[in-house]
Amino acid sequence: MPLTPDFQNWQQVMDLIKQSADDEQHSLLLTMLMTPDERDVLLARVNIFHELLKGDLSQRQVSQLLGVGIATITRGSNELKNHSEMDKEWLQQLLSGEREAN
Repeated sequence: MPLTPDFQNWQQVMDLIKQSADDEQHSLLLTMLMTPDERDVLLARVNIFHELLKGDLSQRQVSQLLGVGIATITRGSNELKNHSEMDKEWLQQLLSGEREAN
């Protein structure tokens, strides 16, 4: 019988994160799953999306502000292009803290 991992797809990981959030242990789970470098990369990605969605700075300026390469900014921009305006509006509200006020 061939061995296979118990977790084989992204949805299973998302389910783990949701369950950990429901248990108020999401910080612990994500800290355990990610190295400090991976957490820094995720923080940079959040800031990239936040700055791109605000639209105040050019991609080059975002790159300089965050200390990441222009290719990293472009990948973030390209990912945003794969989502609907409604998805982008939701993310912008989430990142700006507007959802907490509603």
